[in-house]
Amino acid sequence: MSVPTKVPATVITGFLGAGKTTLLRHVLGHSGGKRIAVIVNEFGSLGIDGDTLRSCGIPGCRDEDIVELANGCLCCTVADDFLPTMEALLDRADPPEHIVIETSGLALPKPLLKAFNWPSIRTRVTVDGVVAVVDAPAVSAGRFADDPVAVEAQRAADAALDHDNPLAEVFEDQLGAADLVVLNKCDLLDEGALGAVERDVSAHLPRAVKILRANEGRLDPAVLLGLDAAAEDDLASRPSHHDAVDGEHEHDDFDSFVVEIAEQTDAEALVERLRAVAAEHDVLRMKGFAALAGRPMRLAVQGVGDRFRHQFDRPWSPSETRQGGIVVIGRSGLDRDGIARAIRGG
Repeated sequence: MSVPTKVPATVITGFLGAGKTTLLRHVLGHSGGKRIAVIVNEFGSLGIDGDTLRSCGIPGCRDEDIVELANGCLCCTVADDFLPTMEALLDRADPPEHIVIETSGLALPKPLLKAFNWPSIRTRVTVDGVVAVVDAPAVSAGRFADDPVAVEAQRAADAALDHDNPLAEVFEDQLGAADLVVLNKCDLLDEGALGAVERDVSAHLPRAVKILRANEGRLDPAVLLGLDAAAEDDLASRPSHHDAVDGEHEHDDFDSFVVEIAEQTDAEALVERLRAVAAEHDVLRMKGFAALAGRPMRLAVQGVGDRFRHQFDRPWSPSETRQGGIVVIGRSGLDRDGIARAIRGG
């Protein structure tokens, strides 16, 4: 009797704003007709990433193939959300040929990898590989570095550089689980800076892992899919800061909320307000969309630190209310009211 082939699953991890969704959109757009199901773990109550993928206009990318889990970080809600979703995908009459899981920027990958040993899915799916997407300019700026000299030099200017900070642990856990590392946004750095980033990232890797450079997440899916790592059987070589506490961990150091915004008259003015908020408050990431007066297209906005980008992503549906929303992610204790007033221009 032949043994049924397991469905391969790829886990895409990476810190906030590294470009995971951009990479995933490129994979979907160049899948060559392969049936790919996507599980998106949005951090926050506004489904930006899932909505972005559904509106990507990629032929063959069906809405029902994009599953969004917005009830919390995947590594914390494995039993409640992730496992039932996997079982539902595998039980379809036409199950996917590959499953891609985009974790939130704050997820620890190892608890998720352990979930693939759950009896109901272990015989049916395997972790083809863990792809860690890294924001190359952020690493170049010294964020999450484990070099004590660099930490001391940057400590006063950037609190995230404390190597005992949970942000650094998340970054290191994601690299520790990786089978492939993608340095994204490489077009924003020169060759010398890129070489330094590669050396820094390599120092965090517990074993030999290929590091690839990318701009806008543009890599051949054949390079990303088909790693055949069977990561669920290789947990021992993927160290985690949280191994000692049996996978229990908290994300209480982070906060996420949505600021609803009315129709805007000027896209650049909105982005400048967001940039000012990021500079004044301890904001790690902002993303969302807005309606622009006189424009039929929805304006998508996203930023990491003070780096922002915006573009029109799709037409507003006639049935939609032209109401925008911005997800704000930062450390606990954010001045929600002050941030909301500043974003709205009040």
